[in-house]
Order: sequence, then C-alpha cells, then structure tokens
Amino acid sequence: MNSLVDSLEFFAVIMAELVVLFLAISLLVALLQEYVSDDRMRGWLTRGGPVGQNASGAALGGLTPFCSCSTIPMTLGLLNANAPFGAVMSFLIASPLINPVIIGLFWVMLGWQATLAYAAVGFALAVIGGVAWEKLGLEKDVKRVRVSGGPQEDAARGTGTWQDKLRRAWGAAWGDFRGVFWYLVIGVAIGAAVKGFVPETFIAGIAGPDNPLAIPIASVIGVPLYVRAETMVPIGLAFIEKGMGTGAVIALIIGGAGASIPEVSMLSAIFKPRLLGAFVATILTVAVTAGLSYTIFF
Repeated sequence: MNSLVDSLEFFAVIMAELVVLFLAISLLVALLQEYVSDDRMRGWLTRGGPVGQNASGAALGGLTPFCSCSTIPMTLGLLNANAPFGAVMSFLIASPLINPVIIGLFWVMLGWQATLAYAAVGFALAVIGGVAWEKLGLEKDVKRVRVSGGPQEDAARGTGTWQDKLRRAWGAAWGDFRGVFWYLVIGVAIGAAVKGFVPETFIAGIAGPDNPLAIPIASVIGVPLYVRAETMVPIGLAFIEKGMGTGAVIALIIGGAGASIPEVSMLSAIFKPRLLGAFVATILTVAVTAGLSYTIFF
C-alpha cells in the first residue's frame, strides 16, 4: 500500500511541476521568437569565422524549444537558404538537447550541477561537432532535399500588436504542450512506477555509481528509446532515487533525446550513411562525456 501511495504522490507532484514549467518556458521562448525573424536567425549563422558561426548555430539551437524530429524541417530550411553547413549541423545537434524547456526541467528536477554539466558539454560538443563535420567534408553527404514554405501562422509571426503576438505565442506554447502532453504523462507514470515498485538494489546493480560501465551502457540504451527528453527527465529522477548514478541518467537522457529511432529514420532521408553515422557517434560522445563530466567534477 505504501508503494502505491508513494507512486501516486510522485505522479501528482511531478506532473504538476512539469506542466507549469513547460507552459511558462515555452511561452517565453515563443514571445522571443515573435521578435526574431527567420532571416535574422539565418543572418546570425553567417557572422564571424567557422567557430563563431558554429557557436551561433549551437546557441540558436539552445534557444529553440524543438524536439529532435521537429528540428529537422528547420535544418532543411537553413540548408536550403545556404546557411553555413557547420553552423547548421551545430544547430541540429544542440536543438533537441539544450533548449530552454530541457534546461529548465533539468534545473528543477536534477539540480544546478547536473544542469551545468549537461548544458556545457552539450554546447561545446555541438560546436566541435559542426566544425569537425565541415572539416571532414561531410557537406557533400547531404542529399538534395528541399522543403516548401511554412504555414500562414509563421508568415504572420512578428506582425500586429503586442496582444496579437501574445496570442500567437500562447497558441504556439499550448500547441507544443499538447504535442508533448502524453509523453509527459507516460514519462511521469513510468517514473512513478519505478519510484514505488522497482527495488533499489536492482537499479544500483545495473547502473549505480560503482559500475564503471554504467555511463556508456546508459548512453547506448537511450538511443533506441522513442522518447523526448521531457519524458526521460521524470524517469531519470526516479532512477536516481533508486540508486542510479546521475551521470548515467544524463547519458541516458541525451541518447534518447538526441538520437531516437524516429529521428535517425528521418535523417536518413536527407543524410547519406557516412553523415548519419557521424551524427549518431557525436550524440553518443556527447552523452558519455556529459555523464563522465558530472561524475568527475561533481
């Protein structure tokens, strides 16, 4: 009976926190996007040298609350607009991993130390990945695919009074929330079940701090999971309470959020095998490095 009560309490508290956080952060980002045009975003990616452009790409990815799959159409749009290849690839790596929603959830659920390790490593390796891919000549491994223009709502973005902008921003935030709602429910429900019913010794034995292979194993396990990071954060919180190392949880979340099977399948339509392999390898590197960084420094 106590296990069931613990599970229900975990579900109610965490679900309420995630709903408020997601809506608040998404609304703020959508308002920012009302004042920053797509042309201006593309312009940012052409300033400075290769490292500066890639840093701008990673920063742009960090400001866009996209899941991994919804990042791909914008990636195509930037490539079709002749934005620098390396900068666009830095955007592609960073966007699903270090956007404001994920950073906010990490901060509240896992604390500032885990958030710092996650964000710093994710940003740095997004920049390095973009530079390396360009130096390796992987631009020629992009298939020539074009996308049509965005919906009418995108064309209207930035126009009208502040009330119009607020209305559209709220509509965008609510639409994003509706898109992830069941992912949140599923994630919190699984986390609640783990919290109430999974023995601590089981979790600690597989991925506890004393297992030297816990972090790379967790990063690989995360890749085939069809999840968003919003789903994995509450699951990870429950795993931590059951004895999993925080570094392993960070690696698990990055693997699942950055290189899920649906995203890799979508990328295979626009990336040739060599570039697709580089993408998956980069995500795994980010996952393992972030997990190890937390374990070593915190």
